[in-house]
Parts: sequence; structure tokens; C-alpha cells
Amino acid sequence: MATDAWVNETLYPAWGQRFRILRELARVQSAFQDIMVFESETHGRVMLLDGVVQITEADEFVYQEMLAHVPLLAHGVARRVLIIGAGDGGVLRRVLQHSTVERAVMVEIDGEVIRLAKEHLPGIAGDAWSDPRAEVIVGDGIDHVRQAPDASYDVVIVDSTDPIGVGEVLFTDEFYANCARLLTRRGLVVNQCGVPFMQAEELRDTSLRRGRAFADVSAYVAAVPTYVGGFMTLGWAAKDAALRRVGVEEIRARAQAAGVLGSTRYWTPEIHVGAFNLPPYIAQHLPG
Repeated sequence: MATDAWVNETLYPAWGQRFRILRELARVQSAFQDIMVFESETHGRVMLLDGVVQITEADEFVYQEMLAHVPLLAHGVARRVLIIGAGDGGVLRRVLQHSTVERAVMVEIDGEVIRLAKEHLPGIAGDAWSDPRAEVIVGDGIDHVRQAPDASYDVVIVDSTDPIGVGEVLFTDEFYANCARLLTRRGLVVNQCGVPFMQAEELRDTSLRRGRAFADVSAYVAAVPTYVGGFMTLGWAAKDAALRRVGVEEIRARAQAAGVLGSTRYWTPEIHVGAFNLPPYIAQHLPG
């Protein structure tokens, strides 16, 4: 039964969304941020960090599938994957769906996010936490990329908060330069770049920084209902521009070989290719 308790998202000072709470499951002040998990009336269980929606059970599949499947299938033969953030385990789960992946290292700075996700959102990660190919590190992603050997990963996936607070250091020149160094010859990095209708400067600024370290810089889009404001952009930075131009049938063949085809609720080969065709209001914030 619904109550009269509501939670208001605090991302923007003059516009937002709110959820009616059925039951509050956890409220923790970690060393890094305020974490809230609750049961909503409409979206299943929801996790907020510092008052901002990070994930809901109802629509998490959109973001997770696009953040994981697009870079892995664009690369085609990614064996070693680094995930920065993504403490709920959803990206790790999607990465490990690819039979081609031999090792997935996830580095999340806030162990409380992992603990609360395991306790209250177990369906997000499924069996990913216990997959023998997975290595989960509670630590600083910045330190990890600084120390990682050259050419040690094929793909880097950054699932962070916006470039404020704990997430700010994941949007710097140094971070992208280290990503370029630790990636193999055809390596690429993707990261969330906000909703450009409301956060255009985030896409613009991070694209300029990525362009200093990578030859091919762009973005692709996904429509995630609870990331309000229209399309969410996912930043793209690759050493080889050809990775962004793989055709639908080749993507389909790769997905079939990897064991991903038919398992998704948002991603398809056609959406994969089409997601790089950006509306002008978004494309204008990219270099060139």
C-alpha cells in the first residue's frame, strides 16, 4: 500500500522528479556520499547517491546494456575489460555475458555501494559477483589506471556519478591519458556524459579532454526514463575510428558469437549503429 512519503531528486535546483516510497530499505552515510535505497511504487527498488537517482530496477537494463554491449561489440575481440565505478554490479553482469571476455576488473571506490546493492538489489548483478572471470576491487579507480601496465586492457567502461564530488577525478586529462596508455592498440573507453539537454557542458568539456588522448572522439545515446531530460549521452573515445563504423550485420554476427544476441531488452544491432547518429543539439557539443 502506498504511503504519503516521497523522495525528491536533487540533481537540478529548479527541475526534478520524485518517487512515492513504499518502504525505505537503507540510508547510509559512507565515507564518500549519502546512499539511500528504497522500494518505490512505480520503479521497483531505487538507489540514490547524494540525492540523485543512480539506478532503478525498472529501467536499469537500458543504461547497463548500452554501456557494456556497445563498446565490447564494437571492439569485437575484447578479452580484458576494466570497469570503473558501477558498484551495483549491473555493468559487470553485462560484460560477463560476453563469452569472449576472459577477465573483467571492476574498481569501485565506495564499498558501501557494493554492500547495499548485494543486499537490496541482488537482481541487478545476478551471479556476476561470483563469476571466476571477475575481480572486484574496493579502491580508487584513478590509482588503478595510474598503476596499470601499458596495454593491459582492451576496453575501459566508466560508470561514475557526474563530475562533481567523488566522480570529478574521472573526467580529467590525466585520467584519459592513462586510459589511452593502458589500452591495447585498438582499445576504447566509454563513460557516461550526462543528459545534454540539461548538462551540455559535461559532454562538451569531457569530449575536449578525451580528444587530447584519443584519435576518435564521439558519443552515442540511450533513452533512460529516470535520467530525466531526454537522451543520456555515453562518451566514446577510441584509438581506431573504424570501431565506430561497424555495420549492423557484423555487429549482429559478433553478438551471436559472444552469446549476447536475443538476451537484451534495449540493445539491438540496429540500435547499436543508430545510437551514434546524434541530433544536432547534441552533436554541436562534440569536437569538429
